Amino acid sequence: MPDTEHFYEPRQGHGLPHDPFNAIVGPRPIGWISSCSADGILNLAPYSFFNAFNYTPPIIGFASTGYKDTVRNIEQTGEFAWNLATRELAEAMNRSCAAVPPEVDEFALAGLTPVASCVIGVPRVAESPVTFECRRTQVVQLQSAAGETVPTWLVLGEVVAVHIDRALLKDGIYDTANAGHILRGGGPADYFTVGPEQLFRMKRPG
Repeated sequence: MPDTEHFYEPRQGHGLPHDPFNAIVGPRPIGWISSCSADGILNLAPYSFFNAFNYTPPIIGFASTGYKDTVRNIEQTGEFAWNLATRELAEAMNRSCAAVPPEVDEFALAGLTPVASCVIGVPRVAESPVTFECRRTQVVQLQSAAGETVPTWLVLGEVVAVHIDRALLKDGIYDTANAGHILRGGGPADYFTVGPEQLFRMKRPG
């Protein structure tokens, strides 16, 4: 390898102070997922491996390292909601990621208000300007290239209802640049925001 290139095989370690993988695949949107156990216990947790995977029908997904309360709840009920994490809600989002017992309600822990959804039984975050109500489509335990299972679960869900604050609709178009989205970076505490200064337009050819 040339001296100007850092090369490594992940299975042998990266040899750096912090794993660069998360920083390279980023910044990433945050999967702020609300769910509810079969016994009615609310849960709210952020996941940094999150994205959209299909357009029609709309399908989103997130990966959970470890079989956490969120995954168990979604397998039990078949429902969850995604709530947009914004700069104003960043501190509350961060509080909701605390490692607490299953009986602890992260809505209360984070000082947030659960409000009833319209199509699913799981509440959404009232303070969030955008929510997707989702029904589970698949829960898949990931595997390595060697076929060995790893302790990470990919949860996919179809978006069956959408809530958008009308203030974020400009001439009927969602105003991403001014919505206050926050994104997860790769460092131990790195986040990014999206604003008008990052916006540029480029039309597809043809």
